[in-house]
Amino acid sequence: MQVSIACNVGGGGGASDHQMKERRVAMNTSNAPTCQSKVRVESSNRHTLLGHAHMKEALGRHSNMKYRNLGKSGLRVSCLGLGTWVTFGSQISDEMAESVMTVAYDSGVNLFDTAEVYASGRAETTLGNILKKKGWRRSSYVVTTKIYWGGQAETERGLSRKHIIEGLRGSLSRLQLDYVDIVFANRSDINAPMEEVVRAMTFVIDQGMAMYWGTSRWNAVEIMEAYSVARQFNLVPPVCEQAEYHYFQRDKVELHLPELYHKIGVGAMTWSPLACGLLTGKYNEGVPESSRAAMKGSVWLKERLSSDEGKKQLSKIKELHLLADRLKCTAAQLAIAWCLRSEGVSSVLLGVSNTEQLLENLGSIRVLTQLTPPLIAEMDALLGNRPRNGKKEARRS
Repeated sequence: MQVSIACNVGGGGGASDHQMKERRVAMNTSNAPTCQSKVRVESSNRHTLLGHAHMKEALGRHSNMKYRNLGKSGLRVSCLGLGTWVTFGSQISDEMAESVMTVAYDSGVNLFDTAEVYASGRAETTLGNILKKKGWRRSSYVVTTKIYWGGQAETERGLSRKHIIEGLRGSLSRLQLDYVDIVFANRSDINAPMEEVVRAMTFVIDQGMAMYWGTSRWNAVEIMEAYSVARQFNLVPPVCEQAEYHYFQRDKVELHLPELYHKIGVGAMTWSPLACGLLTGKYNEGVPESSRAAMKGSVWLKERLSSDEGKKQLSKIKELHLLADRLKCTAAQLAIAWCLRSEGVSSVLLGVSNTEQLLENLGSIRVLTQLTPPLIAEMDALLGNRPRNGKKEARRS
């Protein structure tokens, strides 16, 4: 697909309504957008590259957590976030959910992710109750939710303007918040015109219901279309894509999203770093009774484990365990650190059912410094599935 890319101007959303309107007016008054190579000399004689933002990483002031920009927006998020899928309002008690969130927040995690569909809304309710009880400053954390599946009625799902606005209002009510920091379109919708989706997302941002918007499980063509529509009609473009990413799911995050990050500033927030627990080794000798694969509604996971492909993956996981032993870390920590090392990944979402799992997973940050190029090459050789860029390969030949 060939698409004409305009030079990136400014950051993502997150400004006030007044600031956002001013920014749009400023963008309209110039026919020549600022390009990446252009240099501005400020009053202090400092040279600043415009439209160029690396994913700068910094340690937290009171913890060992690392913080990164969400794509090329100005929003700083912890490199590890806490997800609520399966766990909150379902697999774990509200008391355990509160303990997990407290440990996460105290450890520097500032990103909490949920969705209107998780546990039929109970995940949002649980998250909202905990946030209200804890009384943390609203400006100190980031809450994201996802809109698509809201109810049984035809108008309660999809990405129509009606459902985006009403669905987000429902989420805010359950979360007991005035706004979410990021609202995600939880999948693409062939029945909703892209202009309608982008206009609705821009509306909820202008109304102060969200600071930014992003996509989840969209392909690169769809994300680029949303960006192009936003630029054409002076609307707010998406800043982030939520994508599955782990040892056995690599192509999208390693091939397609980095290109979007460099061209239009879209970052990656990834989920399922442990492939539903597969990478921890808990299924190496069968399916434990307390595991996710043993839960009602997880037949697909059991079938995946017993398939030929699943057996090959379990064999590779055993070899990766030996590598983790060499690094003096757990298999889970190695798998999460491996996700964090990928270009363009702003944050990796964790799904845990107790504080012990959370603390183990947070330990992946210290493993990140051990992932040297030779070690990554060794892991790639073991996995045997490193994505290949066909365009680059063709140019070389």
